[in-house]
Amino acid sequence: MNGIFKSFVLVVAALGISLGAKAITVTASAAGETTSNVAGVTTVTFDGGDCTGYASCTGDFAIVSGSASGLYATPYTDVTKYLSVPNPSQTTQTATLSLGTAANYFGLFWGSIDSYNLISFFLGNTEVGSYTGSQLPDLTASGNQTDWSSNRYINFDFGAGSFDTVKITSYGYAFESDNHAFRKIAVSEPMTLVLMGLGLFGLAAARRFNRN
Repeated sequence: MNGIFKSFVLVVAALGISLGAKAITVTASAAGETTSNVAGVTTVTFDGGDCTGYASCTGDFAIVSGSASGLYATPYTDVTKYLSVPNPSQTTQTATLSLGTAANYFGLFWGSIDSYNLISFFLGNTEVGSYTGSQLPDLTASGNQTDWSSNRYINFDFGAGSFDTVKITSYGYAFESDNHAFRKIAVSEPMTLVLMGLGLFGLAAARRFNRN
């Protein structure tokens, strides 16, 4: 190992950077709350009939209002448009919601929570967390459409971790949600130092190569 590279490795180690998975804290807001109470979030309401607020949304889903028997049901007390997965013509599909940035918080008003509902978080191509309706704290994954015990605003706090894509999957009819919210994060100071270090390392290596 040459001196330049060894020095760079020592700098990275000193920063204590970890690439491992981070713990996610999942909480349910109080009954009756249908939007995020976290400051500084970007909110996606679907009220315009699209996914404005996300960088992109793909997959098999529908933006609907009201209820359709056997297909989708409006989240309790919600009178606006919302996201339903899958599209009513399908039975098992996924909506992929790309943020276009890294974030460390996600929230959504999750309607008629079912055990066959699944939300997954990704950073790049790596899954960093996933939860079914049965794994939510202090709630009942019964699919009840008119009770706060299975209709609630759910918060996912990633702490020091992050994600950039959310996937919503339903293995039946349906996963209904509204008022998605996410909090963008800036590149952390340690990571900024690493990027600077990489640049300096590259310059030093290039100069040494030119001298040879």
